Amino acid sequence: MFKQDPQETELGKKILEHSILMIDEIGFEAFTFRKLALCIGSAEKSIYRYFENKHLLLLFLTSWYWEWVHYLIYINLKNITDPDIKLEIAITNLVHATSENPMNKYINENILHKVVIKEGGKSYHIKAVDEENRAGLFLSYKSMVQLITGIIEEINPDFQYSTSLASNLFEMSNNQIYFAEHLPELTSLKCTKKQDEDLIDMLNCFAKKILSN
Repeated sequence: MFKQDPQETELGKKILEHSILMIDEIGFEAFTFRKLALCIGSAEKSIYRYFENKHLLLLFLTSWYWEWVHYLIYINLKNITDPDIKLEIAITNLVHATSENPMNKYINENILHKVVIKEGGKSYHIKAVDEENRAGLFLSYKSMVQLITGIIEEINPDFQYSTSLASNLFEMSNNQIYFAEHLPELTSLKCTKKQDEDLIDMLNCFAKKILSN
């Protein structure tokens, strides 16, 4: 999805850092490489050396986020054997994927989470999704979903919709926040200081009731 790995150069890291901030501020539709170039004090053609277009840049950012969530779930499941607790941990990490990595100064996970909530679906709700899927551009998303699927299958091996539930838990964790902030008539979730905890409770409630049948 990139011509040159942006994580290997200072300019590339600056492109990632400021594209996240800019997309969050003005939205993906208004975001352009020209505006990004002006923001970071670089030539527009320099950005094209890393990404062919802004769609692939967004896909890179969402893929980075999917890998980050996968890592958080994986690392927090170490030494946990109870599958019910595993699923609770996974759901908590789906919602609380905003903790910043001190080893990484150019990705603000908190703001990237906001970008994924508002814009993430645009990285795969596109005409060329089948072609990009064949090229392996969604492997990060699939790996994260497969990790959660495995937990669900531990809880109820006879449940035949484990992958669907796993992907829906992730999508719901983002969509319900978006709805609460912008389309409140579509959710029971409220924009309060307890929003994240209420969402975790909601997802756990859905999962437990579905898997207990």
